[in-house]
Amino acid sequence: MIRIDKNSHETILFAWLGGALVLTPLWLLVHNLWITVPITVLAVVFMCFVTWFFRVPKRQAPAGERLVTSVCDGKVVIVEKAFEKEYLKRECIQVSVYMNFFDVHCNFWPCDGEVSYYQYHPGKYLLAFLPKSSELNEHASSVIRTDGGDEIFFKQIAGTFARRIVCYSKPGLRTVRGEQCGVIKFGSRIDMFLPLDADIKVKVGDLVSAVTSTIAVLPRR
Repeated sequence: MIRIDKNSHETILFAWLGGALVLTPLWLLVHNLWITVPITVLAVVFMCFVTWFFRVPKRQAPAGERLVTSVCDGKVVIVEKAFEKEYLKRECIQVSVYMNFFDVHCNFWPCDGEVSYYQYHPGKYLLAFLPKSSELNEHASSVIRTDGGDEIFFKQIAGTFARRIVCYSKPGLRTVRGEQCGVIKFGSRIDMFLPLDADIKVKVGDLVSAVTSTIAVLPRR
């Protein structure tokens, strides 16, 4: 049975109520099957899609103490050296993954450790694949300090149609790689900032899956 994100029940309910508000008067007042049937099919497909959109897949994280796995499903759009100025304040390797409407939008912890920083930032709703969206769009920033002493910084970034980011981060929280850490509602992006000496396992254009895809391997300290 498909598990649905617990934070999205209200959104799904509104979608089904909206569909019911459209279909009820349609069938009561319009007596032309050439009109009612296509509209009904479209409405039901939309309601089912919204429900399916907020699915939480059950996946097994790969074994390995120093692995950093993908926070989300999607396509890698950036792999480059970048200065992280919000918290780490140093050069890192930035890996960004863009999610389209058909990707799983629940997010998952990329590594074991402890949350050392969290900050929510309200903002705009530019297209998530644009470079400026990382700073200007609504986003939530989290940092995990691993047991090996590394700090992994990641941002959940809202897109054009997203209006709500849910993040379970709070300083001191113990994280387990592969467990759900939140959800971004509709089109969005994840930016990850990794140590310069991390062994990056992805390149621009790669398709990755949350939990199961390895983004990087951290060095031994």
